[in-house]
Amino acid sequence: MSTAVAEPKTKLNQLEQLKKFTKVVADTADFESIKDFKPQDATTNPSLVYAATQKQQYGQLIDKVLKDRKNSGLSGQAQIEDICDHLLVQFGTDILQIVPGRVSTETDARLSYNVEGSIKKARQLIKLYEERKIPRERVLIKIASTWEGLLASEQLQKEGIRCNLTLMFSLPQAVRAAEAKVQLISPFVGRIYDWYKAHEKRDYKGPEDPGVQSVTEIYTYYKKFGIPTEVMGASFRNTGQILELAGCDCLTISPELMEELSKSEEPVEQKLRPEKAKSEKVEKLQLDEKKFRWMLNDNAMAYEKTGEGIRKFAADVVKLEKYVASKL
Repeated sequence: MSTAVAEPKTKLNQLEQLKKFTKVVADTADFESIKDFKPQDATTNPSLVYAATQKQQYGQLIDKVLKDRKNSGLSGQAQIEDICDHLLVQFGTDILQIVPGRVSTETDARLSYNVEGSIKKARQLIKLYEERKIPRERVLIKIASTWEGLLASEQLQKEGIRCNLTLMFSLPQAVRAAEAKVQLISPFVGRIYDWYKAHEKRDYKGPEDPGVQSVTEIYTYYKKFGIPTEVMGASFRNTGQILELAGCDCLTISPELMEELSKSEEPVEQKLRPEKAKSEKVEKLQLDEKKFRWMLNDNAMAYEKTGEGIRKFAADVVKLEKYVASKL
């Protein structure tokens, strides 16, 4: 009589374990790395798209967009902006052939204090996706978490255009995003950590990391008050920060850090849980424009990092435009 031998269980790596309680999102515009790690969604921004355009394998994609838009009838800056929009949407469309979920595409950071400009740009990007037969629920439009950006996203959400509020560094920005009923927010971890590390002249690890604490505070507030907006931790400097936020609705992770997680089989513990958040003592924040602006100003880190992030993204838009202009 033969006895069946149980197959030895293969251990899951940390990335696979993380996927059990958090939606993993690729933070890249590089198709190859997205294929490798099988994330649910992907996020891009002008910096990531510009970095990808410098790689040889994406040359034909740029050439295709240029060829298609050469005779658009536009000229000068309008033509360059038109090509950049088509390029961002082309990258997004190709990424959606790989991921089963959604892609985030950024509006022009130079519109961060321009409500009408942000709305117009978002509508244009969605129109380009729909021309490529991509349904709008598979696209998130990324807008900076300024007062104006939040007003624009509130209007866009009413039109069925889903928004991802980026460059978020504080609870008031998250509370206002919840009021605007945005689909998803991207509170940054790494840039908060950078600021405190530079200002306090010390390193942070584990739950004492100020970036981790900021996302935990926002997650707790949302779950406590039953806010449906998704929380997606972003901008990580190391895998320790990611593991401290295991259980967050989504985490957007660079290919380098996804690779690191996939090489470790150490157990991953779910740190964030809705039921735990609901039992926390949290005060509801009442905000109007004056209070929002003051609270953001009063938080030196959030104020500085929001402005710096907008400037950096705007500089990358300009880099992308110069690159397109050189190709024309």
